Amino acid sequence: MSFRVALGQINTTIGDFNGNLLRMRSVVARAGAAGAHLVLFPELALSGYPPMDLLERPTFLRDQERVLRELAAESRDIAVVTGAVVPASEGRRKSIANAAVALEGGEIVHIQSKTLLPSYDVFDESRYFQPADERRPWSFRGHRVGLTICEDVWNSEFRGTSHPYPVDPVEECVRAGADIILTVSASPWEQEKIELRESIVRNAADRHHVPFVFCNLVGGNDELIFDGASFVTDRVGRVISRLARFAEDLQIVDPFEDDRPAVGPLESDVELLERALVLGIRDYLHKLGLERVVVGLSGGVDSAVTAYLATLALGPENVVAVLMPGPFSSEHSVTDARALAENLGIEPRLVRIDSIYKTFLESYRELFGASESYGVTQENLQARIRGTLLMSISNHEGRIVLATGNKSELSVGYTTLYGDLLGGLAVVADVYKRDVYRLARNANRDAETIPERILEKPPSAELAPGQQDTDTLPPYEVLDHILAQVIERGLPADEIQPPGGSDQKTVQWVLDQIDRNEYKRRQAPTVLRVSPKAFGTGRRVPIVHRSGWGR
Repeated sequence: MSFRVALGQINTTIGDFNGNLLRMRSVVARAGAAGAHLVLFPELALSGYPPMDLLERPTFLRDQERVLRELAAESRDIAVVTGAVVPASEGRRKSIANAAVALEGGEIVHIQSKTLLPSYDVFDESRYFQPADERRPWSFRGHRVGLTICEDVWNSEFRGTSHPYPVDPVEECVRAGADIILTVSASPWEQEKIELRESIVRNAADRHHVPFVFCNLVGGNDELIFDGASFVTDRVGRVISRLARFAEDLQIVDPFEDDRPAVGPLESDVELLERALVLGIRDYLHKLGLERVVVGLSGGVDSAVTAYLATLALGPENVVAVLMPGPFSSEHSVTDARALAENLGIEPRLVRIDSIYKTFLESYRELFGASESYGVTQENLQARIRGTLLMSISNHEGRIVLATGNKSELSVGYTTLYGDLLGGLAVVADVYKRDVYRLARNANRDAETIPERILEKPPSAELAPGQQDTDTLPPYEVLDHILAQVIERGLPADEIQPPGGSDQKTVQWVLDQIDRNEYKRRQAPTVLRVSPKAFGTGRRVPIVHRSGWGR
């Protein structure tokens, strides 16, 4: 008997119950017309993921219960499996569960609650949900179907000691007779995540000799970006179908069919990074009901890449670039910024800040007394003037300010509060400087979009005569090498390997700056998360502490 599963990879909005249901109904209708027997949707597809403390609102839970009943009515001719919030058994510590719900014949016929509730990085599911006590397969079309929810498949032998749990839901399902595993998932993207996800499932499929159908969420919700990339493996762990990356998709597959060819390789990492950030910008704006942004163009690579990504996400007609040269700005910075705006087809606006800057200096003389220079206070003034102008445009025209700082700068506090750190969304704040350059070169893969001189000149904030970033920071290749060991790998000071051209003193300086600037990061805009450890909800460090780095 054939077993045609439709993977409904959809982009949901948290709390948009009617909109999410409308999307699901459309997929069910298309899948039924194409001869599918079952439609599989992502984790918490009805409510959107992650709903966080909205789960504590009774109205939120009632609305989700309503649309679950309405979706069940769509299952009279085709079965549906979807992620949903369901009541937990009475007398349990938590009143609700994160579940995979099977709908058939217009009714709920099977519920499998999530067993493994992640509570690391951006995940906090044990705060809300009651875990499953048991794992029971569901009988459908002559098969015993194991239902798992996202993290449930991440406890395989492949993971070793990483995120160990006392139970393996997949193994228990197979032991209970399951001959196929359907997984509803909301697994956010980060670099190399798709390969890791597929490797874990391939390992489990091969070990248990059962096919897997893995349906993952797509879209941006706040700082999280979901890539989709749903897939199907056969009994020996070959990926025989993979859905679109960073876009909605629908595919129908019979995982029991023999001799299906394996899928081809994924796009390059930098291509996926570009697409992730574009989706993150687009969904952040559109799900807020907004369309237009403003970017401060400095003539540097960070603002160039930010403007490029915004143009791809929103269209050039919705992006305004503001050039704000000051007393120390080089002429080529203005020329390069204009050339970029022309290449992108976005509107450039030029506002010189010299006169505003001079007026502030007069006030400084009254506040602080006469001086040849007010040091960092004077340098930061220019960034704050520019920030004020950008926020004025935001207020007057209803545009979101896109912050342009990268992860390297944000890590060590090479940013100005109420200056370049302000905005509604920080686009590349989880992207190291080295990868900003990779994105820029990728933007030029077919033609020179970002002027080559922007990529060739030494990075500079141009806040003082002849200033370069290396006056304050180690070279970015050194800084990024150290930061990756500290932030992503979590190594203590004595295990960090200083790259060539640096020493342990450089390492210690970087570590000190990370801790010293935690207060700045707390005031940063929402950071689009594209790494295993971004600044935001997944990294919780006290501002005031004296723990050090193991020195």
